[in-house]
Amino acid sequence: MAGKSKYIVAVIGTAVVAAGAFAAYTFLLKGPSGDASGALASAKIIPDEAIMAGYITTDSQAWAKIEEFGTPEAQKLFAKGLEEFNKSADKEGYSYEKDIKPWVGGIMFAVLPPSPVKPAQAKASNKPEPELLMVIGIKDKIAALNFTKKVDKKVKTKETEYKGLKITEAIIETKADIKGNTKNTPSYTAILDNNYVVYGSSKRSVEQAIDTFKGEPSLLSKQGASEILSKGADLKNTVAQFYIPDYAGMIDSLIKSDPEMAKIPPKALDSLKQVKSMVVGFGIDDAGIRMKATANLDPKLNVYQYEPTNSKIVSTLPADTLALINGQGVNRWWDAMLNQSKDFPELQTALGAARTYTRYANIDLDKEVFAWMDGEFALAAISSDKGLLAQTGFGGALVFDTKDDKTAKSMFAKLDSLAKTQNVSVKQRNIGSKQVTEWDVPNQGAVVAHGWLDQDTVFVALGAPIADVLTTQNGKSLESDDSFKTITSSLQKPNGGYFYLDMDKTMVLVNKFATGANAIDPQSKAFLSSIRGVSMTATSSDKTSSQVEMLLSLKSKTK
Repeated sequence: MAGKSKYIVAVIGTAVVAAGAFAAYTFLLKGPSGDASGALASAKIIPDEAIMAGYITTDSQAWAKIEEFGTPEAQKLFAKGLEEFNKSADKEGYSYEKDIKPWVGGIMFAVLPPSPVKPAQAKASNKPEPELLMVIGIKDKIAALNFTKKVDKKVKTKETEYKGLKITEAIIETKADIKGNTKNTPSYTAILDNNYVVYGSSKRSVEQAIDTFKGEPSLLSKQGASEILSKGADLKNTVAQFYIPDYAGMIDSLIKSDPEMAKIPPKALDSLKQVKSMVVGFGIDDAGIRMKATANLDPKLNVYQYEPTNSKIVSTLPADTLALINGQGVNRWWDAMLNQSKDFPELQTALGAARTYTRYANIDLDKEVFAWMDGEFALAAISSDKGLLAQTGFGGALVFDTKDDKTAKSMFAKLDSLAKTQNVSVKQRNIGSKQVTEWDVPNQGAVVAHGWLDQDTVFVALGAPIADVLTTQNGKSLESDDSFKTITSSLQKPNGGYFYLDMDKTMVLVNKFATGANAIDPQSKAFLSSIRGVSMTATSSDKTSSQVEMLLSLKSKTK
């Protein structure tokens, strides 16, 4: 830990070594505040060559929200980790709270294309790596100057000049391997306008930032960049955002720097390039940690037409559901994949093999399997300790709404006939007013069951006890379950369906099987126990944009 702390502090320290030269007292003593609004100002220093960028706020009020969550065990672990970090930093003569926190404003980083390599210098085993550039706001010049005096005595540096500005090269000694051998890692910094520290993994990246500061095109000059940086990810209490203003340009840059990427079929690359730009944000709100990713799409390349779902099928599932994926229109996904397979020989071969396999059972994969899956669907894992499921603790269910029940019934009849040829007993059982077909395997019992919940909704249950739960509908449904509502209710609506995971119900299963040598360590267990659940959804207003939202729902702080 001490080694890591020394490296972290040294990197931050070298970023302000050159600050000792400027006259801090002759300028305003306060600079960038470090909140989310600082991204636009920092982006003016990022070269337009950047293939992606990110901004992390250092506003303590934004991050303080996380302190409202966590079990007592998780809080103790967090406090212990912070204490160890502070102790290791103290050994190096630094205090984060006193020496670093007061002056560090928002941090923007960018990934730049690798430096050009001459063919004679290139090695097959040594691919050129992208370069990292960081722009750190100085929100308190006096605090930065005081820290500089401490760092200046501990790090070896040398200065060069570029376009009237000083670039400081610092040599940081770090451990290179487990035997304790060390290596010298250079880093480069410059002070811009006495408000920003520029840190680069190479001298060239810092020079590019200076060029931008002097008037060369910045990240904001890229088409669409200013808009996505201004709008951000539309989150409450944003703590970090990541931007890709030119997604196709990023793909092209990766291809040039990585020979393996060049092997990807052109059509596959074209499908990736349907994304024009993207912004991803993370925020901390009353529910937990939330992520939103918004992609601006090229409608000419977007082959899938989004359709929202009303999620009515969730009401057919029991409150004991521990995980769920639901959505709309499996048939349209299948059609889109068939259309794309024309450009991908491997996919076309795989689909052809699947069609041949189902043809042996006298089933047409396109017309008799996927064609009738035109409504909402759900795939669920449901807690159960009855019968065969006592060993696993859960079973599974597939539920489909369809407008073509005739084709669906025909397919299930063919599957029943196929099962009979495989030494499986196929029998009927009435559960209340509903008839269920079960596949009974010798010495195991009913492993699969299927039936109709109403004239439009068919289900397949993995485990007979799950069929009983689905058809009787005794007790609460998942839709009315408090945990489900807490974990999913704040997600945007309408949407294309949910991914849902109840962590408490999942941990019951994890603790059941994770014993002895496979037991979860106390730290991981404390972290997982602080999570209420995970939910995710996707929306799309039209073919020009798509948004994904995910919530890590956390338990409120307890004493």
